[in-house]
Amino acid sequence: MQGLMMDMPLLISTILQHAARHHGDTEIVSRRLEGDIHRYTYAQCEARARRMADALTRLGVHAGDRVATLAWNGYRHMEIYYAVGGMGAVVHTINPRLHPDQIAWIANHAGDSYLAFDISFLPIVEAIADKCPNIRGWIAMIDPDRQPASDKLANLINYETLIEGGSADFRWPELDERSAVALCYTSGTTGNPKGALYAHRSTVLHAYGAALPDAMGASARDSILPVVPMFHVNAWGIPYTAPLVGAKLVFPGAQLDGKSIYELFESEGVTYSAGVPTVWLGLLQHVKQNGLKFSTLKRTVIGGSACPPAMIRSFNDDFGVDVIHAWGMTELSPLGTLSRLQNKHMSLPEAEQQKILEKQGHVIFGVDMKIVDDAGSEIAWDGKTYGNLLVRGPWVIREYFRGEGGDPLEYDSEGRGWFPTGDVATIDADGYMQITDRSKDVIKSGGEWISSIDLENLAIAHPAVANAAVIGVVHPKWDERPLLIVVKRPGAELTKEELLKFYEGKIAKWWMPDDVQFVDAIPLGATGKILKTKLREQFKDYTLPTA
Repeated sequence: MQGLMMDMPLLISTILQHAARHHGDTEIVSRRLEGDIHRYTYAQCEARARRMADALTRLGVHAGDRVATLAWNGYRHMEIYYAVGGMGAVVHTINPRLHPDQIAWIANHAGDSYLAFDISFLPIVEAIADKCPNIRGWIAMIDPDRQPASDKLANLINYETLIEGGSADFRWPELDERSAVALCYTSGTTGNPKGALYAHRSTVLHAYGAALPDAMGASARDSILPVVPMFHVNAWGIPYTAPLVGAKLVFPGAQLDGKSIYELFESEGVTYSAGVPTVWLGLLQHVKQNGLKFSTLKRTVIGGSACPPAMIRSFNDDFGVDVIHAWGMTELSPLGTLSRLQNKHMSLPEAEQQKILEKQGHVIFGVDMKIVDDAGSEIAWDGKTYGNLLVRGPWVIREYFRGEGGDPLEYDSEGRGWFPTGDVATIDADGYMQITDRSKDVIKSGGEWISSIDLENLAIAHPAVANAAVIGVVHPKWDERPLLIVVKRPGAELTKEELLKFYEGKIAKWWMPDDVQFVDAIPLGATGKILKTKLREQFKDYTLPTA
């Protein structure tokens, strides 16, 4: 017997329709590349998205076709999310920070039919045009009177002119909720990037899950500024979660420095933000140097890489801002865990609560996880034992686009597939997960594991340290030993001996880094993560003094 309920598919177009109908006058504010601040409402956004969907249909874009973007966070990018996905095609966000050759490879692998771009990325588009013969047109996201000419682009289309040709009578089609809606590629730190192809169903469920109080906790009372780019796993789903709850959206455009972000926080009454740790380093430095405070910001989600505990404490103690430490992956759409306290924790001393909040957190409904040893046997949740982290759920991929890499899943005794994250983690008795390393980054010294993340977090807690990374270096006796690589704060004085003394009493003696190297900068990837592959290459000929 089946339930007697309406059969309404879970489609992303219904999210924007809901926002337009029930939060129609709520603002979407964007800092444009043109230099001004653009304002309009969810009702206007939905109307323009329908017109763009009709215009793309007239261009010959069909269901399942991929339409790519090279764009910052802004209202036009938001419209493309819904126009392309809502009409049954697939929006493919490309990270413009990648090398042009890699961008061309991704566009060709995805089979993109059109590419929409912010005008600041015109040099990239011109560089890849000859390498992408299947792209039928290039859509410049700029006002018509500001669009430059280009001799290298055969079919250059203006976004605003295109949208003017679309009909306001377009109606969103009713699609199979399991049909594809968005395509994001991994950062490709090893080998070529691989595509995660999301469905309408998985995307809507993810938006629901993200909005839960113990997850991102978004509501219609919020003004949300996603610093995390819309080309980085769909800005962690915020362009779907915000309209689902009716929150005001503030898009920062290309200006992601601390001063520019702070100004938008204050002028637009931002209560909630999200981004990677490297972005917040710049923001905290700006507000501290200028003696500023946050008048409306209440909480921020920090993920993408492990957030140093010192940063969590600074946000909380110095500025009264709650940090929601989160973990996820492109393959998870991306949310997996978020760190929020439970009822049982409310009576704990503040220091113990802080230790919980420094972990990557607890799963939300829709994600299951476990840790296993190298033989695949499940490991106890004692908060101490390290294991390989596996996940499963309705917004976790089962395979990569075009079958790249074969079947990535690991199967348990009951035949259920689990996705291997590549992370090494512990899980405590309350189900709180803590990443201790990437499996390829963990340091194995004398058969025992040393967490590079723990060592990095301690270094960053030193007031003279701006950034730090730890890599394993070959040792003749211990196989590997940790090398600490440090960027000092401007004008700061710091010696190797002072920094190593800072570690004393905070870690096991055998965890102590064997050496410290000071550098001007640590290489970061396209999403702000430390590129340890480049650090290993940089220090490939380095010999530890203990060796």
